[in-house]
Amino acid sequence: MFSKSSLCRGACVEVDSESEAVVTEGFKLGCISCKRRGEVPAVASVEWFFMGSDESDYAPLYAYEDKQGSVIDPRFYERLDWDGSKGTRDVQDGSLYILNVTYNDTGTYRCVFQRTLIYSNYEVQVNASKTVQLKVVPKLTRGMASILSEVMMYVTIIGLQFWLLVEMIYCYRKIAAAGEEALRESAAEYLAIASESKDNCTEEQEAE
Repeated sequence: MFSKSSLCRGACVEVDSESEAVVTEGFKLGCISCKRRGEVPAVASVEWFFMGSDESDYAPLYAYEDKQGSVIDPRFYERLDWDGSKGTRDVQDGSLYILNVTYNDTGTYRCVFQRTLIYSNYEVQVNASKTVQLKVVPKLTRGMASILSEVMMYVTIIGLQFWLLVEMIYCYRKIAAAGEEALRESAAEYLAIASESKDNCTEEQEAE
């Protein structure tokens, strides 16, 4: 079976799954359910269900428990692999990876977490579920959010360049003005010294 590396262990962040898959390519069905009390040990199992675009009921798709997963839906045999938390029973990432996506994979996927929080004197059962509406397309299309993000990036870059240009002009003018003032002060000082020297010479000549 194909496997991909899971998310690195660390802070848990619940990120929504992508919703467009390209036919014949691979696709990650994202499903993350973070514990609200990270310091509390827990055990979790994950079940996936699938309802095709022309179906009205969910069918069991995949089950993961005690570090072991199994594909239930025969339509996904040899095409589905666990891509979530590995090496732990405290599962927080329950993602799957679909190989060789087909148009028949279009539909609704439901991920259900069944988590047991283990306290010193008791246990608490917590369930969570997420839904992914998957659309299979010939090639990936750019969403409006992606387009707006790129436009804002270019606007920001242009704005920063304009601001830098204004700052350079301002600094140049300030330095130029300071230089002219220094030259004027130097010229005035030179003329004063020259005038004083001339007066001294005149006084010496009259004295002789």
